[in-house]
Amino acid sequence: MISEDSPRVSGDERRTACSSARPPAPEQSVVAIAPPGSDPGTWVGAPSAALAGDDVVLAYRVRRPQDKGRGYAVVIARSADGVEFETLQIISKGEMDAESLERPALLLTPDGTWRLYLSCATRGTKHWRVELLESSAPDAFSARQRAVVLPGDATKAVKDPVVVHQDGKWHVWAAVHPLADPAQTDRMTTEYATSADGYDWTWHGPALMPRPGHWDSRGARVTAVRFEDEGVVAFYDGRASAEENFEERTGVATGILPTSLTAVGDAPVAQGPGPLPGLRYLEILDLGSGHERLYYELTRPDGLHELRTELR
Repeated sequence: MISEDSPRVSGDERRTACSSARPPAPEQSVVAIAPPGSDPGTWVGAPSAALAGDDVVLAYRVRRPQDKGRGYAVVIARSADGVEFETLQIISKGEMDAESLERPALLLTPDGTWRLYLSCATRGTKHWRVELLESSAPDAFSARQRAVVLPGDATKAVKDPVVVHQDGKWHVWAAVHPLADPAQTDRMTTEYATSADGYDWTWHGPALMPRPGHWDSRGARVTAVRFEDEGVVAFYDGRASAEENFEERTGVATGILPTSLTAVGDAPVAQGPGPLPGLRYLEILDLGSGHERLYYELTRPDGLHELRTELR
């Protein structure tokens, strides 16, 4: 584990830490899950993945147009090859008493318990909270047994958690949106917290901030994190304006400590190939034996969002 008194990473060290963080290559990807319809705003994506033996278990959000329900469900699915998925369970926004659902975080704990952290929009507000469901199997989550673990408050919404269990400690990087000004609620930073049990969290403040004047000046949301020998490497979603909401591109940030990440470079490392460049919510699943599988939400040329995957 990285100690709190570790020396500050230098520029050369940061480039070294980033060298193994290969960005997505959409031209090498295939479709894992197609959109559930053809109407504008009908999307699938926001993935989180875990291994169950040799199988991949994937949690992802399905979304309708803004005026037809937004994020209406989170789907849990299983695959033997990481590409062709069979649905195990669907958790609806109604079950979670939410106006919309966004990115989940799916994990298998060291004791064999499945955990599903769900981003839930509080009805009639701009507020978001994160709730936790637990199960003995990835097809048996019950919304009747849940706990609010990242509640946010009247001043901030909390959503899209990246949860990592590392060296006996739970870590979370979550997107935080300010609520005081209704015109500014799309702004986002990433804040970092730790926990002994994954339920009760201690916040340590912002870990990644937007950069004024850059492509990520309106928002910076961590989506995937690796602990490496040199420090922490993270991928994140960024946008420069409110108009780019839902079409974020992907960047890289690094740090010697998980509490403080610094964006690398002046441009995104990955984006979609079409007129709308969205490539967001990157998930990296370590398959072992030097292989990994990437999942991410990509904007198609027709404006719909699909869930794509790469094996490398």
